[in-house]
Amino acid sequence: MSISAIFGTRVPVAPSPPAGSASSKAAPRFAGGESISGAGMVSIIECSSRPQKKATAHHMKTRPRKTQAWDIRRKPTVYAPLPPLPPDWTLASSGGSDDADAASAEIISRSELPPQALC
Repeated sequence: MSISAIFGTRVPVAPSPPAGSASSKAAPRFAGGESISGAGMVSIIECSSRPQKKATAHHMKTRPRKTQAWDIRRKPTVYAPLPPLPPDWTLASSGGSDDADAASAEIISRSELPPQALC
């Protein structure tokens, strides 16, 4: 494995001197064969790691699958409807009203209750 594969960037590498000379005037080379002058082979690895999946993608990949025929044909559970609210309960707010209206409705409904029910 090369250095550029680990770090994901170009790393300068000292050139090896030719066999017969004492010093070389060659341009420095980068790991992967590319030199500064542009001549040479280009092999740069941008990202060699395998990033972690995001939560939803991981869930969709690893969620349990329905493989049995009885499980595939199964319908959702049907529950009995909820009973109506008792008459002494009042609705504090009805959807799109303001917070002040909701607070005043709640105060009104508490004032209608007997004093022993507030304890």
